Amino acid sequence: MADYKPNEMMTIAAARALKNDDVCFVGIGMPSAAANLARLTHAPGITLIYESGTLATKPNILPLSIGDGELCETAITTVSVPEMFRYWLQGGRIKVGFLGGAQIDKYANLNTTVVGAYDKPKVRLPGGGGAPEIATSCGEIFIIMAQGKRSFVDKLDFVTSIGHVTGGNSRSELGVKTKGPTKLITDLALFAPDPETKVMTVVSIHQGVTRAQIEENTGWPVKYAAKVDETAPPTARELEVLRDLQARTARATAEAA
Repeated sequence: MADYKPNEMMTIAAARALKNDDVCFVGIGMPSAAANLARLTHAPGITLIYESGTLATKPNILPLSIGDGELCETAITTVSVPEMFRYWLQGGRIKVGFLGGAQIDKYANLNTTVVGAYDKPKVRLPGGGGAPEIATSCGEIFIIMAQGKRSFVDKLDFVTSIGHVTGGNSRSELGVKTKGPTKLITDLALFAPDPETKVMTVVSIHQGVTRAQIEENTGWPVKYAAKVDETAPPTARELEVLRDLQARTARATAEAA
């Protein structure tokens, strides 16, 4: 069996969730790594879109930000940000939004604004950017986050982007017609919303991880599906492509510095 790190398992599991015909709005960081891994392996036809207006971009290295020239240089075209949001995103043309966050709750609401009180925060985070609109306008949302009690919290310090709000039908009752978060991928497990309550529920556990580990790293009482699978470990090919992508990115970043 190949040797791999939990973060590699997480990125590979997230990449597997994407399909060849997906149109995906990609966040910077782990979502970007997963989306580009999918493009370089099983989903070469996937359309990747970034917030800066780059359509069908095929970066050779992972972008440092939405303004990274690599995105524009490898895109079919680049449109203005107002067009990106009004026509492409809010027009319902994007199937999957791929997001991360600093904090998440059991209904997959996300915080990327502040840790602590809003007026006197312990940490001021980058903010929402386009994430609130992505969370409501994409057909469905995949979330990728490393699991720990500081990030998987019982109550968010600030709700930046809605998931399933307070559970049940609360999302649709706000007039939001899209599905919201359908997958939460962590370094320990895969979660999906319970069909009724919308609480994010464990549906697959990564090889070698115990239920006790999941519970120790979650700030709410963990729910498990009636049938919990074991996540297939990374293949040699998946690891090779991911590590090569990360190595190219590291070299390019060092050269730029």
